[in-house]
Amino acid sequence: MSDDPRPDLNCRENVERFVDCFYQRLLADEQLAPIFLDVARIDLQVHLPLIKSYWCKLLLGENAYRRHTMNIHRQLHARRSLGSADFERWLNLFCDTLDRSFTGPYSQKARRIAGAIAANMQQGLSI
Repeated sequence: MSDDPRPDLNCRENVERFVDCFYQRLLADEQLAPIFLDVARIDLQVHLPLIKSYWCKLLLGENAYRRHTMNIHRQLHARRSLGSADFERWLNLFCDTLDRSFTGPYSQKARRIAGAIAANMQQGLSI
C-alpha cells in the first residue's frame, strides 16, 4: 500500500476530475487556449463530456465514445496549422497535470497513451 495520497485514473470519477484539471490549465495557457477557444471554438458543455468519454474508453475500456479524432484534428489543422510545439506543449501540460494530482498504473497508461496520441497526430497531420 502506497503512502501517496494521489489517486489513480482507475475509475470514471477520477478520469473526469483529471480532464477537468487538465482543461482548466489548457484553457489558461497562452499558447494553446487560442487554438481551442478561437480556432476550434469548442463549447465546453459539449466538448468536456466527449473528452471524458474518450479517456474513459482509452483507460477503462468504456465504449461510449465513437468519434474519429484524426478527422476532427485534420479539420482544425486546415483552419490553423498545428505545429510540433503545440503538441509538445499539450503533452507537457497533460503530464504535469498527471504528476501534480494522480499516480498509479492507470496514470502511467494515460501518460503513454498521450505520448502516442501526440506522435500519431503529428504524423497524421504531416508535421
